[in-house]
Amino acid sequence: MRWKTILVTGGCGFIGTNFIRFLLEKEGFDGKIVNVDVLTYAANPGNLEDLVERYPGQYFFHRVDICDSTALREIFEAYPIELVCHFAAESHVDRSIKNPRSFLETNVMGTFELLEMARRYNVARFHHVSTDEVYGSLGPSGAFSEESPYRPNSPYAASKAASDHLVRAYHKTYGLEVTISNCSNNYGPYQFPEKLVPLMILRGLNWEPLPVYGDGRHVRDWIHVEDHCEAIWLIVNEGKAGETYNVGARGEMENIELVGLICDILDEMVPPPRGKRRRDLITFVQDRPGHDRRYAIDATKITEELHWRPRRTLEEGLRETIRWYLENPQWVSQVQSGEYMRWIEEHYGGRR
Repeated sequence: MRWKTILVTGGCGFIGTNFIRFLLEKEGFDGKIVNVDVLTYAANPGNLEDLVERYPGQYFFHRVDICDSTALREIFEAYPIELVCHFAAESHVDRSIKNPRSFLETNVMGTFELLEMARRYNVARFHHVSTDEVYGSLGPSGAFSEESPYRPNSPYAASKAASDHLVRAYHKTYGLEVTISNCSNNYGPYQFPEKLVPLMILRGLNWEPLPVYGDGRHVRDWIHVEDHCEAIWLIVNEGKAGETYNVGARGEMENIELVGLICDILDEMVPPPRGKRRRDLITFVQDRPGHDRRYAIDATKITEELHWRPRRTLEEGLRETIRWYLENPQWVSQVQSGEYMRWIEEHYGGRR
């Protein structure tokens, strides 16, 4: 189907930014993309500012809270939206432990408001981007499939599980055409430095301690964000309505191994002083509450039904990512400084 107008929620965040760039730069999408984002600490409208000039009449940004039904209604009245790609979410597990309320408000009620608008304005498809964390924790073997039971263990995971169920219910109850993707851990360009991969890269570059939770043996399944974006676009266009697709790149690795690999690549790209190595910066810290031991995604369904496969191995993707952070020090400096939020308020002070 040829979409003419796409609403992307949370498009100034990490995955949303990469998705919008992927559509315009890689896919050559020639319709309109309307990006709504409330601009929390982890969002950066500067990620996409160049698109206004490069793709005139195609990219539009509005500062909108997805929990604000009035503001959302104005967006749906202003644009003939055919497709919603819903990325907007509070997503950091540690923050959900400290402040669960904001996760419930954004991830559950925000999704509800969007579903209501999609139903009211006859949106052709609603794609909901979710996480493998809804399935809970795995033992030493096996992988999550689309049939795995939901067993969320953090407020973040519980809020995403609730929103998944809500999206599915709107398909069954109201006939809204929806698809859901549950993805493994993403990494790549434009990721806010609180997340593991950019945190290790930037601290490693600055020769600061590299904190690793517990014994470091927690296993995560990693996927490069652009491979994820390709999968989403395929699901949106070829996936069956009402279906869930698990997206993973068979990139399982213990956290301690991943951090060690990042250290080795950094040592290769930015050679350390003689006698030093970044692996020596690894510091074990107290584990966080409810820390799931292992995640792994079985991506058989999307591979067999939609013929999707990741383009990168984990090491190839990490090299790309480290190179991007090395080549974009200004972006890093901006998002790590107090000037960043002041800049947002100066340029996007209102919610519209």
